[in-house]
This record gives sequence, structure tokens and C-alpha cells, in this order.
Amino acid sequence: MPKKKDTCSFCGRDSSEVRLLISGINGFICEDCAQQAYTIAQEHLVGDVKKKKTGGLNWEELPKPTEIKAFLDQYVIGQDDAKRYISVAVYNHYKRLGQDISDDGVEIEKSNVIMVGPTGTGKTLIARSIARLLKVPFTIVDATVFTEAGYVGEDVESILTRLLQVADYDVKATQRGIVFIDEIDKIARKSDNPSITRDVSGEGVQQGLLKLLEGSVVNVPPKGGRKHPDQDYVHVDTHNILFICGGAFDGIEDKIAKRLNTHVVGYNSVQNVARIDRKNLMKYIQPQDLKAFGLIPEIIGRLPVLTHLEPLDRQALRAILTEPKNSIIRQQEKLFAMDGITLRFEDDALEYIVDKAIEFKLGARGLRSIVESIMIAPQYEMPSSGEKEFIVTRDFAIQQIEKANLAA
Repeated sequence: MPKKKDTCSFCGRDSSEVRLLISGINGFICEDCAQQAYTIAQEHLVGDVKKKKTGGLNWEELPKPTEIKAFLDQYVIGQDDAKRYISVAVYNHYKRLGQDISDDGVEIEKSNVIMVGPTGTGKTLIARSIARLLKVPFTIVDATVFTEAGYVGEDVESILTRLLQVADYDVKATQRGIVFIDEIDKIARKSDNPSITRDVSGEGVQQGLLKLLEGSVVNVPPKGGRKHPDQDYVHVDTHNILFICGGAFDGIEDKIAKRLNTHVVGYNSVQNVARIDRKNLMKYIQPQDLKAFGLIPEIIGRLPVLTHLEPLDRQALRAILTEPKNSIIRQQEKLFAMDGITLRFEDDALEYIVDKAIEFKLGARGLRSIVESIMIAPQYEMPSSGEKEFIVTRDFAIQQIEKANLAA
């Protein structure tokens, strides 16, 4: 019986077909399979290193700023400048997670963002939309509930409790998350002189936020609620947590106008004032205006990226009604479709809704309240009517709005 030839355990070729056959305990491998195995192992190890450097994220899969903005465009109409700022901030946040400071000693610091804009222009919508895309833990908190430690309300550390809960109590994931703090203007100092009254929900909260925004190790109650001595804390390092703040800053236009007027000296300055867009003073906002409004200088310094949202014009309001993926009209159509009813809005009716929203000066929120007022009667009657189609006309919209105004 001829002796059986040694063969490669991977490709099955015998010793006469290969140049080198390496023997092992229970098998053999040829030089080609060994080379291929080495290449596969290298790709796998390099991929692991990249993921480790980017906080568990695959670098190739991370969305670029243009891709982030394109995603936001599906949900938010207009506000290109604000969307660009947010897209760059988020992308840089990913890069910070993957930085290696051992090579050259250069450490990229985070750039927290503050968005300023009138109510109903899309600040919170940008935050909610971007949360769908992100590959890191993300939470939205409301600054109005915070008070100084020891008073009724929530401590600022509860921000991190919510981020911890979103990350399923994974501390490493929490430490690379993003937090959107809404209504940041509501914790503005009520007076230029901080010693007049005790403002437990204003300047005191701003002081408490400083350590979170700057970066420090914070004792976080894992279940939320008040701190007490017997409670076990989770230690969270906030150096790599990106904070995005938003606020309407109602009345800050007066501060901006005052600052612009104080710079008027000489003939050229008078010409510059004539070129100022007085209908949209928010575009001229500067950090000193936030200080005049009531934010303390320390907190302004920790929010270095300042951007504004444009007031919504007629064209933008009309687009908001129908174009976004989750537009108000599409939501209404889906509600009726669930009852087997086809809902359709005539163009004249949509124009009337936009007219009313401009009259109420409530931005996109005004659109929703108007549409809800118009649709309350059909939503009540149509599901049991047996009809399969409903068309909203301008006359019907006017009738429903007038009825709602009379009731009010």
C-alpha cells in the first residue's frame, strides 16, 4: 500500500504541488495559505485597533459632515448654517474619540455648541433628528428643571444620569456621548447684580454646569433623584462628552440692537447701520450679547461655537407643512390612513394655514396648532362615518379656525 502524501489542511494540495508545507500537531499548511492567513489576521487586528481608537466605532462607517447635513435636510427645512455647525461639531466629536495623543502630544479639545434662535425655528428638531443618525449615546434634557444642589428640583448631575440610562449603564459608552441641553436661556441670571436675590434656578445652575461642560469626573446617582451619603455613585468623566445647547433667548434682539447702535460713530458707521437687517438681528449675535442677556462669562467661554437659526419666512413655513419625512400633513394623512380614509389638503387650504402661522408668529409650532384646530372635527367624525376620502378646502379651514376662535 503506497504511503499517503502529506496535504495542506486548508487547500488540500500535497507536497509535490507546493514549495513549502509547514507541519503542525494534527495537520499541515502550505506557504500560500499561511500568507493568506497572515493577511486576514492583519486586517482583523487593524480593524480592532481603529474601533478601539474611535471608542468602538468603525472609522470607515462614520458619517462625514456633508452626509450628516444631508440627513438633517430630510427632516429640517432651511437653517443651513446651523446644520453645518452641528454637522462639523458631531464629526469632530467622532475624531476626538479616535485621537492618539501619544504621537505628537497634540490633544484636540471639544468645542461645545450653543444655538440661538426664535421659538419654533427648529432647534429641538435638529437635536431629535440627529439622534436618529448618531452612533454614540445621545440624550435631550431641559434646563428649566434644574436648581442648585439642596433645593427642590433636579441637580445638574441628572443630565449624566439620563445619558447613562441611554447607554444601558455602560460608563465607557456614556463618556463618549452627546447631550443636547434645551432652553439654556431659562437659566440666565435675572439681574446684573448677583447679590440682590437668591436665584436658585439661574446663576447657581450655570455654576453647576461649568464642571460638566469643561470636563471633570462627576459622581452620578445611577437611578437619578437626590444625592444622599449612603448612595452608590457612578464616576463619569465628562472630558469627551459633547454638549450642544439651544435656547430662544427671547428679547436678546434688544441687546444686539443696543450694541450695534453704540458702535455708530461718523458717516461710515451711519451707512453701516443702514445696511443692518433689522428684521433679523439674530444673525449679528456675539458672545457679549449672551453675557448681557444673563449667561455668566465662564459658561459662555465653555460654549465656543455660537450659531443662530433664521426666522422662518413664508416659503420655509410652506415647505415645513409638506416636505419633511415627518411633516405635519404626512402625520395627519397617516392618522386617517390607519382608519382606511384618504386625506387630501388643497393648496389654498395650505396657503391659509401658512398665513395664520405668520399672523400668530409662533414659527413651525404655530403650524401644528393651526392644523390640529382644523382637523379636530374630521378626526372626531370621520372614523365612524364610513366615508373613504376627506378633502380639506380653504373654506373648511377658515370655518374651523373661526369656530375655534369663537370657542376661545
